[in-house]
Amino acid sequence: MQNNTMNKKAPPLSKICDAAILSAKAAGKVLMHHFDKKLKISEKPGAGLVTNADFEAQNAAVKLLRKKFPDFGFLTEETMEKGTPQGQKGSQKGRWIIDPLDGTTNYVHRFPMFCVSIAAEWEGEIVVGVIYHPVLKDLYVAVRGKGAKLNGRRIQVSKTTDLGNSLLTTGFTYRKDNSGTESQKEFLHSEMTAFEKLSGMTRAIRRPGSAALDLAYTARGVFDGFWERKLSAWDVAAGGLLVQEAGGQVSDFRGGPFRIDAGEILASNGPLHQSLLKEISIK
Repeated sequence: MQNNTMNKKAPPLSKICDAAILSAKAAGKVLMHHFDKKLKISEKPGAGLVTNADFEAQNAAVKLLRKKFPDFGFLTEETMEKGTPQGQKGSQKGRWIIDPLDGTTNYVHRFPMFCVSIAAEWEGEIVVGVIYHPVLKDLYVAVRGKGAKLNGRRIQVSKTTDLGNSLLTTGFTYRKDNSGTESQKEFLHSEMTAFEKLSGMTRAIRRPGSAALDLAYTARGVFDGFWERKLSAWDVAAGGLLVQEAGGQVSDFRGGPFRIDAGEILASNGPLHQSLLKEISIK
């Protein structure tokens, strides 16, 4: 007898999108409730800060998503409640990829550049991406093949063609290696070398501290390009789709196809992509 669950068709993208929006807003509400208040803060070994707000926001999002799509699996930044394995694939072909608080260090220090990032994957392809910036109540939504929107209005990447006129954004990994190994020194050197070169070639470079928001701002044409290494799937899944659906280009540091598990991303408006690849490529 055939497995009926495995033969299920993809749910309507509109329903997936609606669920992602509801859950992102629910998580954002939790974040704003705790923002600028005393937090329970701990540090994940080699992976930055985590707070009670991270967990509560994730629980709020997951609760809604489980109710709407009980067969979907989850890939989340924080450990799932009730012993559910992080990255559980579930019995269906769908999976939610969630970062309940992208920019935790910003959040802890009351710097208002943080967001909720939720993506839906079906059979290995990201089909919906939602990023919610609760401080500004900015809701970014991308649906595969349907374009990208900010608060209901269509957005597009910039039209900048000259690197000298570009405004870029980047990030440096929060993962610290206290051993002082040569590989870590080489990594930091390559990061700073690319930053230094591009600083002299562009109008300016910003480092807001939230990869998901960096991608959202690239999708809306504020930034002309973004690059970063040492990222996880939940950092880039929703934002990568946003940039693509806004008409931009996304790849790894060698110009290869964008993969959420690649650990690196270059996103641009398109015309600047090859120039950026030349400056950030790993030799």
